[in-house]
Amino acid sequence: MKLRLPRSTHNWMTLIGATIALISFSMIVFLFTITVFMRESHAYLGLVIYIILPAVMILGLILIPIGMFLQTRRDRISGTTERPPWPRVDLNDTRHRNAFMIFAMGTTLLLFASAVGSYEAFHFTESTAFCGTLCHSVMHPEYTAYQHSSHARVACVDCHVGSGADWYVRSKLSGLYQVYSVLANKYPRPISTPVENLRPARETCETCHWPEKFYSRELRHETHYKLDEENTQWDIQLLMKIGAEKSALGLQEGIHWHINPDTKIEYIATDKRREKLPWVRYTNLKTGEITVFNDEEDPLDEAAIQSAEIRTMDCMDCHNRPSHDYRAPVEFVNHAITAGKISTELPEIKSLLMDICDAEYTSMDSAKSAIEKQITEFYQEDYPEVYEENKALVDQAIAAMQEVFSQNIFPDMGVRWDKYPNHIGHTNFDGCFRCHNDTHESAAGKVISKDCNLCHSIVAQGSPGEMEFASIGQGLEFRHPDGDEDWKDGLCTDCHTGLNP
Repeated sequence: MKLRLPRSTHNWMTLIGATIALISFSMIVFLFTITVFMRESHAYLGLVIYIILPAVMILGLILIPIGMFLQTRRDRISGTTERPPWPRVDLNDTRHRNAFMIFAMGTTLLLFASAVGSYEAFHFTESTAFCGTLCHSVMHPEYTAYQHSSHARVACVDCHVGSGADWYVRSKLSGLYQVYSVLANKYPRPISTPVENLRPARETCETCHWPEKFYSRELRHETHYKLDEENTQWDIQLLMKIGAEKSALGLQEGIHWHINPDTKIEYIATDKRREKLPWVRYTNLKTGEITVFNDEEDPLDEAAIQSAEIRTMDCMDCHNRPSHDYRAPVEFVNHAITAGKISTELPEIKSLLMDICDAEYTSMDSAKSAIEKQITEFYQEDYPEVYEENKALVDQAIAAMQEVFSQNIFPDMGVRWDKYPNHIGHTNFDGCFRCHNDTHESAAGKVISKDCNLCHSIVAQGSPGEMEFASIGQGLEFRHPDGDEDWKDGLCTDCHTGLNP
């Protein structure tokens, strides 16, 4: 039996639109079946199934009524048929009945498929694979650092978007400009931070982290290596005062005092990266006591304070690199040596690797080639006997250095440790010393102290076999590995740049 449809469907545009829609729908069903039953998964496969093919199918569906309208208009102009001004549906007419049944069944199927597709598209656009791998050249540094962070099993959207429809819509609207920037090659290299208009940490971080919970003190053991020929090991053990000494005191003491719910800390930053904080205001929410601190070396006048943005301190002001931390060379090389990937039997290996990291490269391939060439040539020329006897250790060091370098430095995007300051600590970046520097003083003469013992106590330090230990309940005065005492008169960052121990 021949399928009879209204004359308005007899045109090339409607036929092409129907063909495009059917082929697109068939491909969606086919690829979706593969992902479900064969467990095939890929970021680009999701892009095709849930975004590209549905868009093509909708385009085809739009062509169908456009073609029918144009055909009807042509028939009316040519006088081929007499058409009423409004569409007429007569189910007693076989052609109308067939068209109605196709439309009804097609609409039902499309609505069902759209519901499933929209649900899957939502989850796809919220997935880590979508965020991290779809724009692989742009997000590669962030995605790589994320995979080696403590939040590697936390989805990107849990921090960058959070729950709720309003922030989901905001993120997608913001994403439209980001897509345009990528397509037009207008994005900065490296990607600038901090992220503007980021959702408050109390609405994202604190869905998992509970500030009011007591956090006990933590013993931290760090291993460093000097830049001498022997790569001399230097250990330091710190008792980190994350919370109070006694759980009953809660957040009254320790590092997390800054987020005490009874305390409000506000500040003014004079630079985009929030490294310079010349003005700080402390408010005791229980007593109403307010203390304002101004940096005596770079004070803000009243006019500048009135016109500046005053921010309330939250988790992200210290934990600003929770998932995308590009570690400094001194850190990732120390870790590689401690892990046994790079041997201290290779003389001057620590110093050599710092020199390699100090150079800038045009691409990851050129960086890896330079690592191999410089390490090989150094030992061939300066330590030929070491090279002959321990070539395996040299090759192992090359491979390990290429690995840790590629996890932290990304020449293609201009990403290095010094482009993204980490505000935790105070060695390679000012971090804590942005406020705790002895120069922030109140009108009454009260100072935000930089006393090391506010946040940690040194319980042991020195080289193996020559360690100095503190008595129980006491802390040691910091002893610089080089025996230098100039550190007392300045900040760590006056000398430390991420390339020296």
